[in-house]
Amino acid sequence: MRMRLAAMLLWLPFAVLAQSTASGLFQAMDTNGDGRVSEAEYVTYMSQGFYRLDRNHDGVLEPDELPGGHGKPITLQEWQDNLRREFHKLDRHHHGYLTEQELMQPPQ
Repeated sequence: MRMRLAAMLLWLPFAVLAQSTASGLFQAMDTNGDGRVSEAEYVTYMSQGFYRLDRNHDGVLEPDELPGGHGKPITLQEWQDNLRREFHKLDRHHHGYLTEQELMQPPQ
């Protein structure tokens, strides 16, 4: 029993950190503050990764800009189309927006 309590006390700060990180991510995506993340908000937020990787700002991630330095080029449109597909996988209730719980679940 004492070991279980010790393990729970050690785990607690990580659980709080994970929850605060999840809430922070959700709030960062929910730009209009309505308590849900729309497809547009999701795509806008997640597109930041593309912009950071696109060092020459030509709207295409070339192999040398991709993680690992290889792969086929991907355009911003292709990137965002993938994000839209991901959004719909995360939207398990099919209501057109993500709740915090849906956002933090792995896609199906």
